[in-house]
Amino acid sequence: MAPGNSLSQFSAAELAQALLEKLAIADRDWHRLKSNRKARANEQAAAAIVFLLKDQSEEALPRLQQAVAWLDRSISAPPCESHGDRAKEEG
Repeated sequence: MAPGNSLSQFSAAELAQALLEKLAIADRDWHRLKSNRKARANEQAAAAIVFLLKDQSEEALPRLQQAVAWLDRSISAPPCESHGDRAKEEG
């Protein structure tokens, strides 16, 4: 890595926040990625790290639990409300 591009100039909190922003699922990608277990786990784990670095463990814990739940397949994305309503109307 070039000297001017060293990550050491940033705090751990700044790096974690940048990682969270990079891994966050954007609105335009929500339908495509809402059931993607890796994407959802990445997003939740990154959010947990941000909270841990801010000494907010009570906020980090549920996000870590969500990340684990995505990975162990114990949770799934609920259907979108608009799609659920449409299915009821068509049925």
